[in-house]
Amino acid sequence: MSKAPEIDVVTFGCRLNTVESQVMKRQAIAAGLNNAILVNTCAVTLEAVRQARQAIRRAKRDNPDKTVIVSGCAAQTDPQMFADMEEVSLVLGNEEKLVAASYRMLPQFGVNDTEKTRVNDIMSVRETAPHLIEGLEGRTRAFVQVQTGCDHRCTFCIIPYGRGNSRSVPMGAVVDQVRRLTQNGYREVVVTGVDITSYGADLPGAPKLGALVQAILKHVPELERLRLSSIDSIEVDPELMAAIRDEERLMPHLHLSLQSGDDMILKRMKRRHLRQDTIDFCHQVRALRPDAAFGADIIAGFPTETDAMFENSLSIVDECDLTHLHIFPFSPRPGTPAARMPQLERTLVKERAGRLRNKGNQALQKHLSSEVGSQHQVLIEKPGLGRTEQFTQVELAGGTSGEILPLRITAAICLARLRSGGRREKGFFPETVW
Repeated sequence: MSKAPEIDVVTFGCRLNTVESQVMKRQAIAAGLNNAILVNTCAVTLEAVRQARQAIRRAKRDNPDKTVIVSGCAAQTDPQMFADMEEVSLVLGNEEKLVAASYRMLPQFGVNDTEKTRVNDIMSVRETAPHLIEGLEGRTRAFVQVQTGCDHRCTFCIIPYGRGNSRSVPMGAVVDQVRRLTQNGYREVVVTGVDITSYGADLPGAPKLGALVQAILKHVPELERLRLSSIDSIEVDPELMAAIRDEERLMPHLHLSLQSGDDMILKRMKRRHLRQDTIDFCHQVRALRPDAAFGADIIAGFPTETDAMFENSLSIVDECDLTHLHIFPFSPRPGTPAARMPQLERTLVKERAGRLRNKGNQALQKHLSSEVGSQHQVLIEKPGLGRTEQFTQVELAGGTSGEILPLRITAAICLARLRSGGRREKGFFPETVW
């Protein structure tokens, strides 16, 4: 029996990257690649780029005989930076990384070693192919890409230049993928993309995300749990609200692309919602689904943010009863309008991010305490650890990965020490209930 190709994958950033890393590995194997490390980067913050470069250097140092190939949003937006790294053999754009032929652009395949970069204009891409995968290594829930790219141009965001304009996967292909994953044993599926609430605008008939959700639940009745990744609440359509109200299999946890609680900052960000829009949305969802829980992305220290504006971001946590916060200290991305605005001192940005994280920890503790005595269907991620329908982390005795157990919460403790973007500090869970 021939030995399986040795291909390691290092993934940074969003759930969409997690899905695409699996596609990258499959396509690299199909190309005949072996003894390689694929690095799928993120460009959301300068810190994410720094971590990717550090990981590349470490990977090559620890594996000098392996070929390092770099892709993802940071590679798409600044390919030369990675091409200039002596550790890197090939740089692929976000579209090229999903095609087997791209991995033959290496010296071992007869390509000149000076041709290190294959990154085309992402704005020229008009379609998103349905990348069918059997599952995700080491995951008890599956992610399904339904969309990529973004048509909006928020002033702080570099991602449209890494992902291109919004492109949707046809509804039938999404349903087929969910069915395949369910048949492979996955009991929970997460719908993911860059801007999933913009789903369908580029498809015939312009179906909305709500229609897609209802189609999945109707045509894959064996699917037990469907979860949405980050949403833009201002884009939520009536069919999605109906699904939130009527479909128990649609999990009652919504993560909001909030970014700020202040109207002036939201306008300077070129967001399409105002503070009251978010508050109203949360109240409307809870009226339909009283057990709903909300997370949110919030940026601290956006250019021109005053103390009063920042206080509005703090107070909206309580007004919306947010429980799972991802806090990002503002990071100026070269080429974006926000990078040209008057910047705040970095010490002030970090201080405000810390205050927001503390506020988030308080909100999380309140949520955890309210859960004591409640009954939940908990998806076991690994023995001793699972998630409720509201995505609250649970510690338990035993359990088998992938099973769903009815459990009663007996105690709560918050060990949260959240860093930038909601990442865990080593040795701490972001939330724990027993």
